[in-house]
Amino acid sequence: MTASLSRVPCTVVTGFLGSGKTTLIRHVLENANGKRLALIVNEFGDVGVDGDILKGCGIEACPEENVVELANGCICCTVADDFAPALDLILSREPKVDHILIETSGLALPKPLIQAFNWPNIKSRVTVDGVVAVVDGVALAEGRVAHDMEALAAQREADDSLDHDDPVEEVFDDQIACADLIVLSKTDLIDEDARKRAEARVAGHLARAVKIVPAANGQVDASVLLGMGLAVEDDIENRKTGHDGAFDHEHDDFDTFVIELPAVADPEELARKVSAAAEAENALRVKGFAEVVGKPMRLLVQAVGPRVAHYYDRAWEAGEQRGTRLVVIGLKGLDRAAIEKALAA
Repeated sequence: MTASLSRVPCTVVTGFLGSGKTTLIRHVLENANGKRLALIVNEFGDVGVDGDILKGCGIEACPEENVVELANGCICCTVADDFAPALDLILSREPKVDHILIETSGLALPKPLIQAFNWPNIKSRVTVDGVVAVVDGVALAEGRVAHDMEALAAQREADDSLDHDDPVEEVFDDQIACADLIVLSKTDLIDEDARKRAEARVAGHLARAVKIVPAANGQVDASVLLGMGLAVEDDIENRKTGHDGAFDHEHDDFDTFVIELPAVADPEELARKVSAAAEAENALRVKGFAEVVGKPMRLLVQAVGPRVAHYYDRAWEAGEQRGTRLVVIGLKGLDRAAIEKALAA
């Protein structure tokens, strides 16, 4: 077998906050068609929520030791420090993995990550099979690239020195520019006309022919997502983005922090508080876990803007520190004190 054929294929899954990346990846892991998978999760924030959700699902195709989490910030800013060692760890696993999935944070630009696959110590062992961008069908149908764009518009309006498109649009453009396949999520929540609007919005950002696949609940056949065989790292010049030549970016446009709360008595009441706080303070995402009084199960909480979902995902483990920990992500200037006060009320 030639060196190129023996390289382990990697699929990069990118997409904005709350677009549905974790749901899509979980579906792929559960329907791996005999492939042995590994996963690198790039969680942007102090609490590894996505990693925990995926580790806790007990999927045979991707055992817990094959899930590696990078929690030191955005993967495209920490490639050398975090990504390369994570690859080393996964490639040392026995039995050998057949395919690696990489879930970037919602803020990551895919291109610098793909360029890292040309580093000598990486290129000889792995290749980028394809880049999948997950986009929010509901938001796009309503004319936004993410759930809450009003806060961005207000920020632009208030800042006279801002002479470029808002940062979320730029990140969205970069993710679309690098994609080989686009998954339009949440299509079960929109009608046919809305779906066409959403697809047209995405098509307006595309510089080349890329298929758009509709998905409800992250259900896309794994054989559609895996096995593209594109060696994307060799085709990097055909993926023009607005950040070309400027990959020393920082995430100065976003704030992220963790709020710790006592056990909650009523999950519905917590959901109402999260929704109200997100709406009042323009938080983009709130996600984490809650301890519910008298319940042996851990409550998972996920909010995109004021839309909140919650369910019991697994039992608390013996010796595990219980509690309520929520990661809040929003634009720079997010009022932490106001959000803490609203959630603790």
